Amino acid sequence: MRRLRLCTILSYSVALCTACAPLAQAADTDSPVLSFQVENDMFATDTDRHYTNGLRLSYLTKARSCDPGATCLSGLLRRITNVIPAFREGDEHRIAYSLGQNMFTPTDIEREDLIPDDRPYAGWLYLGLGFVSKSVLEQSPDRDFTRLDRLELNLGVVGPLSGAEALQKAWHDLFGFRDPRGWDNQIKNEPGLVLNYERQWLFKRKKFFFNYLDLEFAPELGAALGNIFTFAAAGGRIRIGSNLPADYGPPRIRPSLPGSAFFVAGDRVSGYLFGAIEGRAMLRNIFLDGNSFRDSHSVDKKHLVGDIQVGAAIVIPRSRLLPPFRLSYTYIWRSKEFDGQDFGDRFGSISLSFHL
Repeated sequence: MRRLRLCTILSYSVALCTACAPLAQAADTDSPVLSFQVENDMFATDTDRHYTNGLRLSYLTKARSCDPGATCLSGLLRRITNVIPAFREGDEHRIAYSLGQNMFTPTDIEREDLIPDDRPYAGWLYLGLGFVSKSVLEQSPDRDFTRLDRLELNLGVVGPLSGAEALQKAWHDLFGFRDPRGWDNQIKNEPGLVLNYERQWLFKRKKFFFNYLDLEFAPELGAALGNIFTFAAAGGRIRIGSNLPADYGPPRIRPSLPGSAFFVAGDRVSGYLFGAIEGRAMLRNIFLDGNSFRDSHSVDKKHLVGDIQVGAAIVIPRSRLLPPFRLSYTYIWRSKEFDGQDFGDRFGSISLSFHL
């Protein structure tokens, strides 16, 4: 029954998102991109626990080619380009704005008492301001080599002010899911700040299989610093498809192997399959460690955590009524995050991005 409700919800959600897309405009691949992401464990399994829901709305501005310190960038980001060499060397620059919420619960959400050997209830509501720089390192008829640098600052709040309790209770009540009863034990209110940096390289081999399929490999390095997350990460993604669109894979909600809201749609439908892996050395995770300066529920986290991802994406070109858009699904397996956890978690991610 839960699966049937899920299929109905997803069907209406996709239909609504598509119907609400703006009318086509005379825009090229440099146009702004609006993306919506939802991640939930019910997209992959029947469990309802741990990282149980994530929402993120993001807006990526039109691409601009700027010289170092150029006035086409805001004062703050112009100073960033002067400090970080990778951004000075970039061929295209975009500014990213985002709003998101993450939600975490223990396994048994029907218990009212604190469960000491399971992760705490927690929510994270945040705003994001980022800077994206793309560099073309090599381009030829049969291969491409590019680099993407991303710097993003997230500011927000954890605890009751995040609204996670109200959202989960309303959602479960609306669709008849189990009533979560343990939110009185959630992590307390605390302002949150995270500075994220990622670099990805993209190696693309065109028409390598009977002059039909494209193959792409994108290794990645990243790090985060703040009272919410502090970690170092490394990983990579492989994509394979026909008429493989120019992007870095579908976007994901952190902490994860990053994709990109940016994509290029050709003059015909394209799609691809992908697989990815990432490992993270975790120094700080407030959703396991508890509040920074106050006593709260916590568990002993594992310092090494890994993700494995597989998924598919389809890119639809511009039509008379709709702009280009990309729809994707990602299945994620995450290793154990804390001592005493019985098994790793599985969840799914759905994203919709379209040019404005």
